[in-house]
Amino acid sequence: MSNEPFTQLVDAHYTPLYRFALSLARREADACDLVQQTFYIWATKGEALREVSKAKSWLFTTLYREFLRGRRRDTRMTAIEDLPPGEQDIAAEEVDCVAKMDAAGVVAALQSVDEVFRAPLTLFYLEDLSYLEIAEALDVPIGTVMSRLSRGKTQLRTALAREESAAKSKVVSFPAAKGGKLA
Repeated sequence: MSNEPFTQLVDAHYTPLYRFALSLARREADACDLVQQTFYIWATKGEALREVSKAKSWLFTTLYREFLRGRRRDTRMTAIEDLPPGEQDIAAEEVDCVAKMDAAGVVAALQSVDEVFRAPLTLFYLEDLSYLEIAEALDVPIGTVMSRLSRGKTQLRTALAREESAAKSKVVSFPAAKGGKLA
């Protein structure tokens, strides 16, 4: 494999892969390791890919599989059915706070979403993959992708509402100075 196409591939896909890895791993060092491992696998096996147009999906799929392989080594994964009843089907509360959100708050809220839901949310909203591409990347049926997106959105809404209420509780009012004027 010559260096120029590989360099172009890395330049084109490093940032989205890193963001996806960071959303999964939650630690910068682990995210860097995942991305590096993904590109290493591409360097050793990528030339076997028949359609170069599917390189992006292949890379995301490989990264996700490497993440899962690492997780299986460390701990067992939590199945949706094993979640507490309150987290399985939380009633969706419409919160119109999009204009007030900042990126750091949304990322923090996304990190609190269960990994099984966080991966499809990240791929859909941050990486602009279609349901079919997400299904291929995560190696699950498209119906499972839609279900996980729905449940993930519910958890994300709940986390955002918690962040908003926590932010409101941090507001401290200033007492007026003598004479009703602020000094």
